Amino acid sequence: MKKYIATLAIAATAFMSQSCEDYLEENLVTGVSAGTFYTTPAGLEAAVNATYAENKFFYGPERGFTMTVFGTDVHTNGADGSHKMINLYDGALDPTQGFVRDTWRDFYRGINQANAVINRSAEITGMSEELINTRIAEVRFLRALFYFNLVRFYGDVHLSLDETEGVEITANRTPAGQIYSEAIIPDLQFAIQTLDASPADYMRASRPAAEFLLAKVLMTRAYQPYGNGNSDAQEAERLMTNVIENYGFQLLEDLADLWDLDNQRNAEIVWSVQNNKNQVDEGIDGQGHRGHLYFLMEYDVLPGMARDTENGRPWKRFRPTDFHLSLWNREIDSRYDKTYKHVWYSNNEGGIPRWTQADADAGYVSANQVGERKFALGDTAVYIPGPGKDHEWTAERRGRAPYLVFTRAQYDERFYPTLNKWIDPTRPNRQHEQGQRDHPLMRLADAYLIRAEARIMQGNTAGAAEDINVIRRRAAWPGMEAQMEITPAEATLDFLLDERARELDGEGHRWFDLTRTGTLVERVRAHNVEAAPNIQDYHIFRPIPLDQIDRTEGGYRQNCGYPGADC
Repeated sequence: MKKYIATLAIAATAFMSQSCEDYLEENLVTGVSAGTFYTTPAGLEAAVNATYAENKFFYGPERGFTMTVFGTDVHTNGADGSHKMINLYDGALDPTQGFVRDTWRDFYRGINQANAVINRSAEITGMSEELINTRIAEVRFLRALFYFNLVRFYGDVHLSLDETEGVEITANRTPAGQIYSEAIIPDLQFAIQTLDASPADYMRASRPAAEFLLAKVLMTRAYQPYGNGNSDAQEAERLMTNVIENYGFQLLEDLADLWDLDNQRNAEIVWSVQNNKNQVDEGIDGQGHRGHLYFLMEYDVLPGMARDTENGRPWKRFRPTDFHLSLWNREIDSRYDKTYKHVWYSNNEGGIPRWTQADADAGYVSANQVGERKFALGDTAVYIPGPGKDHEWTAERRGRAPYLVFTRAQYDERFYPTLNKWIDPTRPNRQHEQGQRDHPLMRLADAYLIRAEARIMQGNTAGAAEDINVIRRRAAWPGMEAQMEITPAEATLDFLLDERARELDGEGHRWFDLTRTGTLVERVRAHNVEAAPNIQDYHIFRPIPLDQIDRTEGGYRQNCGYPGADC
């Protein structure tokens, strides 16, 4: 593998900042030998920060969402984008695919960055042993996360716990079970033993974050033949119980408050990838959070509407499947209403339509209204009633409405219900791609649901129902809490997966949820019309990138099913 000690940008990670107004100046360190700079306190801190920064290439930009949201039972493709093959599972999903290649490359770059910190930390002087151990624990936490993502995406992959300098053209293919036992789990166990429960710097890895990640690691391994089944589930339950009970995390009373830009550092967040408004606005951080781009329908071409920062720049990447939209009972469950957009208010006076003679002939308006504007600037221009409400909007009612109404019959790849979790109206202009949102990788609701999954695996459906009901009661409309509760008999894996789709919609968990539980192929065939014809059993892994195969002496074995595989 080609691995280089990269030129560092000290504090290039926006999430190292302590507020959205304060951030560290970017000082380029060029022509500095890692052998001398990394072994100073300042060099070690810069190297640790650079390891954190590797998350920003995946969590928030298009690639991370595409690799984790697309090709599942709950999201399919919108009209635009160059990476639809990841949803379609067609012949273009091959070893040359760009997102598959770049995900491999960037996580291995992060691993080598972590290895460099660990290997060179022994030479540090002028820094306390306690602080050195803390920084080592942080990068071991990150290395575990990077390897966990790699084995989930690619299966058996190259394992190296030593820093690579220069060019290396040999590579191993270590069984995934061995990577869990020799790298991921020991790294997280060390992090749990070493890290603070609540670090002074908000973004740094913490003991509860390491426990959370290890619980998810063990639940993922528990389904595999090399896993320990109920033993892994039992330990995952214990770890998530620690996270839930012992660190002061709390579910917010109102789910909508989670997505308030002024409330990102709240009691429900266990660990997130940080972004800084000044850095993303000024282009210092070229990544930022871009989720505000991808889930939006093409509102800006509709009558009375124009693109603006408040409504977002619609890239039309990820469209909810019919199955996904059927999951919420909106009479008792508030989550769809609190995380999807329903109304677009007119912001383009010149585009406001007028009543026509055809409207008058149909009886929608009186003859003297022909030629008048249907609505005024600031009035409703577009309305999506959403699932469970379409029956209220007959053709007659839609015709009489002064605004445009989209029901299920009108949904297509351009116009569809729009997830609103990531919208960012604070961007400096309507075209600006980088947003300031943090990306929450771990939040307390997920901890409850993973513990419920661990309990289901152990046959404790009563305990699983208790955990699921905690989440469902929070999601209930006032007075509907009892109706939202489920019984132990309903606490099945299928119900849990549906609940995760309702609660964690668009947050980057779904592909992992389905591959972890062995339900990807079954659920995609049942619920993703575009993907169903092509998906095969081997698609539980992505192809090994051709770059890796070509640059490895003697080649590198391809995953079964993909071009070049010898299976």
